[in-house]
Amino acid sequence: MSNSTAWSPSNMQRLLIVRLSAMGDVIHTLPAVTALREAFPRATIGWIIEERWVELLCAPRTSRTGPRSPQRPLVDNIHSVNTTNWRSSLFSRQTWQEIAAGLGEVRAVHYDVAIDFQGAVRSALLARWSGAQVVYGVAQPRENASSMWYTRQVIARGTHIIEQNLSLARAVSGKAIGPPRIPFPSDPVIQQKLGNRLDSHHLGAFAILNPGAGWGAKQWPAQRYGYVAKKLAEGGLRVLINAGPGEELLAMAAEAVSDGGANAFACSLSELIALTRRARLFIGGDTGPLHLAAALGVPVVGIFGPTNPARNGPFGTSSIVLRSPSSPTSHSRRAQPDEGLLEISSDDVVAAARELLKRTAC
Repeated sequence: MSNSTAWSPSNMQRLLIVRLSAMGDVIHTLPAVTALREAFPRATIGWIIEERWVELLCAPRTSRTGPRSPQRPLVDNIHSVNTTNWRSSLFSRQTWQEIAAGLGEVRAVHYDVAIDFQGAVRSALLARWSGAQVVYGVAQPRENASSMWYTRQVIARGTHIIEQNLSLARAVSGKAIGPPRIPFPSDPVIQQKLGNRLDSHHLGAFAILNPGAGWGAKQWPAQRYGYVAKKLAEGGLRVLINAGPGEELLAMAAEAVSDGGANAFACSLSELIALTRRARLFIGGDTGPLHLAAALGVPVVGIFGPTNPARNGPFGTSSIVLRSPSSPTSHSRRAQPDEGLLEISSDDVVAAARELLKRTAC
């Protein structure tokens, strides 16, 4: 294409997605990218993403480029970055060599269009530096300066962030598209190993509880999760406590209160995808694992504090969201739990879980 005005959806050949992090935000972008895949089935689609979250797109030990497969079902090219390390050693020669090599790899694909779903300065710059002549972003991005690097700005529509991302995808495709079913990576080796591990616990039907959170204000006490696990186990539903990286002590604290009704369970991101597929119920706060469960169609009890479930809550699955009216909507990364969040009792969560299990019983 000679210039940005020459592009139209009818001649889309190569499309670049930019959504670097975090886990929940990447998952919230997947419906829009899946819709773009359906709109442009023959296009080459690439994604720039932080290395930590690559397993949301591609199973381990799978090539990150080339023909799609169940192990990498959605995108043709994965371009991983590590912006956290880059920022911590910005003046290092090695950092700039890594940045140059990464950008060279992206530019070599000759993407027609880049879409910045993150709305941050760093993601907008990567979209612009990709070499794509057309760069899409929302008119009011999270960081206002980002819009300086967009050639086309879109007014986001919808209340939930998934709906807003879909509206950006619609602007690119020119088609009316709804939320599609997301194809997550599926690796038979990982599924077999996970199955063997679960068999060793003699679980049967189980729920996943997730006491961790991105920051303290969103974190309902681990001991309350343990009480919930105990009550669910008394009703015949065993519980696994997800222990994400750095959350092992939280999982162990919940396990200790459960009176044997729960087991702390640490696993990789790919294993968590396979594990969540098998769960009967998920209980947690506004975190990536909750949004993974919702995307996989697992019933969800959401325990929300300062973040707004209308924008960030479980989407597209059976759910009950608990939130105190006294919780203010804020993304301030306070270390202490939100006071309104603490007003949600353990018995409130147990009651919601039992109600949801009744609703979704087969």
